[in-house]
Amino acid sequence: MPLELVTIPCLQDNYTYLLHDPASRKTAVVDVPEVAPILKELLRREWLLSDILITHHHDDHIQGVDELRGVTGARVWGAEADRQRLPRLDWSLWAGDEVRVGRESGTVIDVPGHTRGHIAFHFPDSGLAFTGDSLMAGGCGRLFEGTPAEMWSSLTKLAALPPATVICSGHEYTASNLRFAATIERDSPALAARTARVAEARAAGRPTVPSTLAEELATNPMLRAALPSVKSAIGLPDADDATAFAEIRARKDRF
Repeated sequence: MPLELVTIPCLQDNYTYLLHDPASRKTAVVDVPEVAPILKELLRREWLLSDILITHHHDDHIQGVDELRGVTGARVWGAEADRQRLPRLDWSLWAGDEVRVGRESGTVIDVPGHTRGHIAFHFPDSGLAFTGDSLMAGGCGRLFEGTPAEMWSSLTKLAALPPATVICSGHEYTASNLRFAATIERDSPALAARTARVAEARAAGRPTVPSTLAEELATNPMLRAALPSVKSAIGLPDADDATAFAEIRARKDRF
């Protein structure tokens, strides 16, 4: 039986996610922007929180961790490489390590670029990937600490997951990201269709995340930098993939 997934809006434009194993009744949360919405959802569903998984150190992803741990007694998992910038860890993680939520095992993926110590969590049996601010709906995070080559490598790892993987990212930036994407691939039917779906969802007050990896591969310019058509569209037909990505990311920074 796959893990149950609940998407919870937090702060102005953040998201956190609950992962629940019905058999063991273990429940994890991925990042803690604020505590009240998480506790409200746990109470509504009568779930007990067992684990807190952290993707990276930015305040809007960790500022509620200590309070939530104090209320629930949940264990905290995060990157050993970033231990000094995270709340106190009960379990430290390296790339390739295993994280368990009840009966299901997830794998830690090292995805630097947005920050040096950023990690993602992939739960293959449930087809879920928690990518924080690395791969985002329609885009990727700003390169605050990493290089374009590092971020391109990180995105390439995530792009290699099964296309049906559900990408659970950290922010409601999709509409803006897709407006930028249209400056790169102006005539893409897939992009136009996704933009319309996103506009409809936001008008109705619905989240536009999570998305699927297949959707990202078809419309996200940060994942499409290796395509000859995209390289030509940005005037770099002979560039290597990382250089093309760097140009697209730089254009997004100016957008």
